[in-house]
Amino acid sequence: MNKIEVVPHNPKWREEFEKEEKYVAAGLGKCVVAIHHIGSTSIPGIYAKPVIDMLVEVTDIDVVDQLAPGMEALGYEVKGEFGIPGRRYFRKEDAYGFRTHQIHTFATGSPQAVRHLAFRDYLIAHPEDALEYSELKRTLAEQHPYRMDDYIDGKNAFINEIDRRASHRS
Repeated sequence: MNKIEVVPHNPKWREEFEKEEKYVAAGLGKCVVAIHHIGSTSIPGIYAKPVIDMLVEVTDIDVVDQLAPGMEALGYEVKGEFGIPGRRYFRKEDAYGFRTHQIHTFATGSPQAVRHLAFRDYLIAHPEDALEYSELKRTLAEQHPYRMDDYIDGKNAFINEIDRRASHRS
């Protein structure tokens, strides 16, 4: 298992997103409505695992299953719903087995898509909360360097609170 590492924000993450966005748009074709950079790499100034998170909104989530071979051709592993009903999840690793990209695909307007985008937008608009999240992630990565479940569980209360605050803004 790879060690969990969070690193300082890298401005090149935006460029990496923009480059990959073009490939993903081609791989999923006409069903794509929008592709968003989400996750910690999309939030300026905070520490993050160096994995580009993308949220793809599509017209019909079931069509994505038929397009999976195109995503595999781009180097993505097809994971199906992967624990979240209504999602199609893809992930890509480099030659050393380190994840570089992950894609969360949802139908446009789905509650999960709305939640992910609201979370990102809230933290961008509230840098003090973003820095608190950054510090939490650094602490959890130090405490649980090889236990991803514990790292994720340690973030849950904070994420739920930001989700609550973000939903009150809409």
